[in-house]
Amino acid sequence: MKGLSITVPRQIRATEEKVRQALFNILGDHVEGARVLDGFAGSGALGLEALSRGAALVVFLEAHPACLRAIQQNLARIDLSAIAGRWQILRGDALQSLRALGRQGRVFDLVLLDPPYQGLWGKKALNAVAAYGMLSPTGSVLLEHARRNTPPSSVGPLALRKQHRYGDTVLSFYQLNSAAQNL
Repeated sequence: MKGLSITVPRQIRATEEKVRQALFNILGDHVEGARVLDGFAGSGALGLEALSRGAALVVFLEAHPACLRAIQQNLARIDLSAIAGRWQILRGDALQSLRALGRQGRVFDLVLLDPPYQGLWGKKALNAVAAYGMLSPTGSVLLEHARRNTPPSSVGPLALRKQHRYGDTVLSFYQLNSAAQNL
């Protein structure tokens, strides 16, 4: 996605480019061929980055009309033939969409959660991923949150494995308790 100008609606707090690059440097080759869920997608920047790094599928979850337009505009800037069939946008509340995907038995290798920093969105999203068994055995969940918000050390079968801090932003990585730490 290098050099791609991303449309970001004014209404959202987008992941800073340096944090996004650090995230994908941490993930390394875990993205290639992965089934990725971009929860609270906003501009879609995280999912777009995953697509550019070879993700097999990216599902964007977003409710806000301006963000949905931004995701569609950002996707249109990419050669759509190169990513045909590798992305899906689910319109609606991220938590409801997570539960719907879970009821469908959908499983992901990488779940990227960048909820609003205020409120319990992150914890509720982690609960949904855990409750519905949405993470593959070797998968990872990323929760982006403010430094002042302490994430749970575990949620059901998900265990907090590592954290990286970038100013006020913290990237917290979860994996299944049974998974060997691979990040």
